[in-house]
Amino acid sequence: MKSMEKVKIDSEKCKGCHLCVYFCPSKCLKISDKINKSGYKYAVFVNKDKCKSCGFCFLVCSDVAIEVFK
Repeated sequence: MKSMEKVKIDSEKCKGCHLCVYFCPSKCLKISDKINKSGYKYAVFVNKDKCKSCGFCFLVCSDVAIEVFK
């Protein structure tokens, strides 16, 4: 059985503001080198084992591009 991702980021909604990356206490997010349809480099979920599902990334995302699951 595959475990569910703790953080889901909608790359098309993300504008790459870096707030989620900056505020993640476990450093589980980074900005991708890829570009979405709107021309922005978007956030991606990395270091999945370190994520504590704290929700800081969700709270600071002004684009409502992040979902956090416990």
